[in-house]
Amino acid sequence: MKDQEIVFSPYFFNGKEIGGQGAVKSRRTLGDIKGIFADSEAIEKMDLTMEAYHVASIMPMAEGTPGGIYMGITYIAPGKVGNEYFMTKGHYHKNPESVEYYWGVEGQGMLILMDRDNNVWAERMFPGSLHYIPADIAHRVANVGESELVFAASWPSDAGHDYETIAKDGFARRLVEVDGEPKLV
Repeated sequence: MKDQEIVFSPYFFNGKEIGGQGAVKSRRTLGDIKGIFADSEAIEKMDLTMEAYHVASIMPMAEGTPGGIYMGITYIAPGKVGNEYFMTKGHYHKNPESVEYYWGVEGQGMLILMDRDNNVWAERMFPGSLHYIPADIAHRVANVGESELVFAASWPSDAGHDYETIAKDGFARRLVEVDGEPKLV
């Protein structure tokens, strides 16, 4: 860029979608995440090619670069496996000092959080809700509504993602529907 030049940003965010230079998209089917659900019989009867969620992210510098920040949007389909809501895989950050923000854009969901002592709690997500995820806290999101859940996120470029710990140990509680309402059990 030249001194005093006025240009357009290489990125866009229109309230529900994100894109532009460096945009990265990923997709998870039910088959990709079937191991996170308790009811293995129910998931085997479902279409495992069905999209459970997808993510679009802006990552303008290499992962692991200190001082950078990323932004992403996640779209989770409505549905359940047995009585357990569709949800993201969940993760800790590889850099345990990293924090993150989530904010609700559309739909109804639950941000499920877990500390290293296996204490689990959840925060309701809805359009306009804002969620601060402290350092060294595992997190995942479940869609508890009848329509697509959309939420945005921002995290440090050197945070990294530790999906392996959750894949191995899981969360200490599950979010399930009981009498028509979400409940941690």
